[in-house]
Amino acid sequence: MPPVSNHALLRFLPSSLLLLLVLLFTSSLDFSSLSSPLGRFFSSSHSSASFAAARPVANPAPAAPPVPAPAPAAEAFTDLAAAFKRWDEEVGCERFREKHRNWTAPDPSAIQDAEAGDCSTLGRRRHVSILVKRWSWIPDEMDNLYSCRCGLSCLWSKSQVLADDPDALFFEWDSPPKTRKKGEPLRIFMDIEPTRKPTGFEDIFVGYHAKDDVQCTYAASIFHKLRNYHVSNEKRNDALVYWSSSRCFQHRNDLAKELFAHITHHSFGGCLNNVGGTDAALSFYPECKMEMSAKQHWWEHIHCAMSHYKFVLAIENTKTDSYISEKLYFPLEAGAVPIYFGAPDVANFVPPHSIIDGSKFNSVEELAAYVKAVADDPIAYAEYHAWRRCGVMGDYAKNRGTSLDALPCRLCEYISRKGGKFAP
Repeated sequence: MPPVSNHALLRFLPSSLLLLLVLLFTSSLDFSSLSSPLGRFFSSSHSSASFAAARPVANPAPAAPPVPAPAPAAEAFTDLAAAFKRWDEEVGCERFREKHRNWTAPDPSAIQDAEAGDCSTLGRRRHVSILVKRWSWIPDEMDNLYSCRCGLSCLWSKSQVLADDPDALFFEWDSPPKTRKKGEPLRIFMDIEPTRKPTGFEDIFVGYHAKDDVQCTYAASIFHKLRNYHVSNEKRNDALVYWSSSRCFQHRNDLAKELFAHITHHSFGGCLNNVGGTDAALSFYPECKMEMSAKQHWWEHIHCAMSHYKFVLAIENTKTDSYISEKLYFPLEAGAVPIYFGAPDVANFVPPHSIIDGSKFNSVEELAAYVKAVADDPIAYAEYHAWRRCGVMGDYAKNRGTSLDALPCRLCEYISRKGGKFAP
């Protein structure tokens, strides 16, 4: 279970359980074998984390007090900047950095090292061009001439006029040609959906996993180009959790419905909508409107809308190692705290103390109690934003280096090492 503030948690437990809570804080009992009701949605291969203080550097728990102290009154704050100021005064970046100084990812090999590879091993071709073929969801804004590491230049284009003599052809939805001769462009195929299935005809496969030829993660800024970037300083207290989903998978709906029975929320999508329709966001937050757009689209204001909430529920379509979609990265970029259900190895991809991993709790009720405790504790809540404010990135920086933003240069480097179109 993620760390929780002593007094914040106490206020949500009946007095008859306070003695048990003291034992949990002070004993070395191992509860990793307890079965979790959440298992029917996303069973976790990891043991539940032991109880700890949410802000131990600011207010360490006393050693086995004979009688637990009374819980202080909740602080239902709304001003995010004020919460940051409180955290700066009581904790601060120096202590946070020291706390995570020796942090290492559970599996450092889960993300490819974009800086790996000696420049001297690059091929003779120091300019590489890639032609993106047929339909692809990759934004047109990625078309560019890139200046990459090792003095390599990379042309990435959907234009057959500009990339008239490509070193490689890039395919996503369509399969590449079944055959290729030396001197013809290399064939690239990308599948970063959960299927992650090569066609068998590509020379280079791009997937979301570190075992693929070139790894490509969703931690990219290109996913939210041309959107309203307003981030609200005011956080709602009447609705703690934001959710927006219009693909109503049963497992996702069931989990959300069970959580929402215990916590206030706004659901803006087509699934479990409780705000009066799927177009309600702009009536709630007119400042999120895109002034240059004649017709407003939900994806244009999703960051702005979710920034008004303390938490965002992020449930993946499937539970697969290393498959972490924009559902997690959007709230991180919008100044909200993700409540995440999905990849078991998510800790390898996110900054230290930046998300609430729902799989670490023994029940939905326990999760909801923790979320409400953090929501009413400005210090505990601000600590979930400390990674960004203090520059404590963990392997998240490495993750960004393998995202879609970096794909053109990383592919061009891979192509150069293979010898370009003259590779066998």
